[in-house]
Amino acid sequence: MQAAILPVNAGWFWIFEGYRICRRQPLAMFFWSMTLGVLITFSYLVPLFGQMALIIATPSLTFMTLSACRRISSGESMQLGMWSQPLRDATTRKRLFVLGLAYLACCIAAGLIATLPFLNSLTAAIEGQGQIDEMALLQAMQAPLITFAVLYVLTSMLFWHAPALIGWHGVPMGQALFFSMVACWRNKWAFLLYGLSWAAIFIGVQLLGAMLSALGISGGVMQLLMTPVNIAVAAVLYASFYPAYVSVFRS
Repeated sequence: MQAAILPVNAGWFWIFEGYRICRRQPLAMFFWSMTLGVLITFSYLVPLFGQMALIIATPSLTFMTLSACRRISSGESMQLGMWSQPLRDATTRKRLFVLGLAYLACCIAAGLIATLPFLNSLTAAIEGQGQIDEMALLQAMQAPLITFAVLYVLTSMLFWHAPALIGWHGVPMGQALFFSMVACWRNKWAFLLYGLSWAAIFIGVQLLGAMLSALGISGGVMQLLMTPVNIAVAAVLYASFYPAYVSVFRS
């Protein structure tokens, strides 16, 4: 698989194309955005194991998202039963599950690598009898958090395109991870712009909520107003994964 090298402004193009996909079938994408939101919420009801299950399922959910966006882009109408269709092939389902296990292993490894070297400084921030020195703890957490952030970016590069490469092209997992890493590295500036743009969008949504709260709007009304906004923004985010793939691999 040959990955194209795109200009920096491709990061904005992916977001715009995600918005265009959502405009074509907003109800379908909003439904999927709400479904993923519910799954994420339920994963936190079972500490640790819920998050682990969600990580394992992430490649499969990503492939379902990409497949739906490909259908919408080609002019097909997404029906409820079509969402699970990409996983009906047993071989694809098994390979994506194995990819999910690999993703979980990488996340655990990143957490251990980011934590173990700094364990002494973290425990030293906790004084006798369990009393916590908050300032010392914040300082001690800086290095682990930065280390984990760097490792997680590298992990994301490995797995970003892997579900589509495995699900659509039957690429073996090792090669899919390698191709994904190379593709992300070749387009690192576009992905940087993409990530910064989404960070700005989410910060803007949070500022909008804070502004509504400052105007004296009650919590219940603000939640009623902001929930559709959050669902819509998440829907565009998920839809933008598809143009990010097809523009890089020309498929």
